[in-house]
Amino acid sequence: MLEDRTPTASSPTEWPAAYPRGYAVVDVETTGLARDDRIISAAVYRLDARGEVEDHWYTLVNPERDPGPVWIHGLTSEALEGAPLFRDVAQEFADRLDGRVLVAHNAVFDWQMIAREYARAKREAPVRQRLCTIALAKELALPLPNHKLESLAAHFGVVQRRAHHALDDARVLAEAFRPSLRAAAAGGVRLPLHECRPLTEWQDRPAPRVGQQAGGPRPTSWRPARKRPACPHPNPGRYEDGKRLKQGMRIAFSGDTSVERELLEDRATEAGLHVATSISRLTSLLVTNDPDSGTSKVVKARQFGTPVVDEAAFGQLLRDVEPAAPR
Repeated sequence: MLEDRTPTASSPTEWPAAYPRGYAVVDVETTGLARDDRIISAAVYRLDARGEVEDHWYTLVNPERDPGPVWIHGLTSEALEGAPLFRDVAQEFADRLDGRVLVAHNAVFDWQMIAREYARAKREAPVRQRLCTIALAKELALPLPNHKLESLAAHFGVVQRRAHHALDDARVLAEAFRPSLRAAAAGGVRLPLHECRPLTEWQDRPAPRVGQQAGGPRPTSWRPARKRPACPHPNPGRYEDGKRLKQGMRIAFSGDTSVERELLEDRATEAGLHVATSISRLTSLLVTNDPDSGTSKVVKARQFGTPVVDEAAFGQLLRDVEPAAPR
């Protein structure tokens, strides 16, 4: 584990009274996106009310299973073998989250992974609110080409050194969040805060094993084959705003996503949804972070009146997918 303290810089004297008093900018790397996936590294940058860095912390975590997509995060089984278990770092992690708003890029994902790890450890994370920097960028109408962290960083001139490394991703996000927060304060923008409810559902199915991994060519056996089995549920029709997703719905994706597209598709499949490769009149929902783009899927979605949500909203919908009606 690593810790460092950085002196705070001067901050504007006027600040919205309704804004939070402190933030915990978090990034976690994981074995995947499903309910049985685990955290393998975590980083927290603690910021004061004005976004100035107070300190930061980083730890590896032994997931007690295969580390998953090593080609993304670079953490092999060997690197994680002597790392602490999550329950061993749970208290220190909690101390850094306590009393702060959790800030993350696609925050619903980071929160779900953290909450499930605490549930496994028979504890509760001390987080009551979260803030997604994708949602904040939209509130500020930032002219980003997509909603990847690298695009947000580039907009604010923040240099990424090690993408998909929890400590560097958290640093980059903290540096990009500070000017975003100040812009929101200056413009009187209401921060997109969401309640964090403890999660208790998770699955601990036997994890797939792929042997001793290395950072070489991308393996293909750790996840289901890209040719997925047919969805066993009938299509219940289109998604309706404000309602739940339902098993069997046809979901299509378009454009860049902040996490790997294949992992999002895997998670949708595991929830009982039908991942479609194209848009038709039968498509229930299109997931895209750029609904104003001219991609063929977005154009067809407009023509057919297909509902559209962004990645963050889709992540929230996946939390509570309605079971298919019995046949």
